[in-house]
Amino acid sequence: MRQPFSTLVYPVRLTDSSWEYLMLRRIAIPDLAIPNCWQGVTGGLEEGENISQTAVRELAEETHFVPYEIVQIDFSYSFPIRDEWRKQYGPGPKEVVEYVFIAFVDGQQEPKLSEHDEWRWCNMEQSLELLYYPGNIEALKRCDKYLKLRFCTRQ
Repeated sequence: MRQPFSTLVYPVRLTDSSWEYLMLRRIAIPDLAIPNCWQGVTGGLEEGENISQTAVRELAEETHFVPYEIVQIDFSYSFPIRDEWRKQYGPGPKEVVEYVFIAFVDGQQEPKLSEHDEWRWCNMEQSLELLYYPGNIEALKRCDKYLKLRFCTRQ
């Protein structure tokens, strides 16, 4: 059974003028009611992992990136477990808690995709226009706030 915990990782790179986020277009999974949509790197906790290990593993699996730093920000959110997912989680859990990370990566390399069919480096505004899920949108805003506070930028 899957554990009701997940990670959302936004890979970031610094350009001359701003931070850019790697946006990935998810390949739809109709049987699980997962649409073809833009997102960051996401994935569930596996047996024996802590949430930080999950974030690093999912980043490697979905992009082949190895971050030079990965930071869990002070934000998480939850979403209900849909009927289509019930077999994976069993009868107990009612929602999945998703923890949010920023992965600082070498923005010169291209990601190698596994669960997605397209990628783009985007500034904050472009990223917000692409994202589908409300939790992903709020998480990105929190990541952007974190970066501005940590690096004292006025982007």
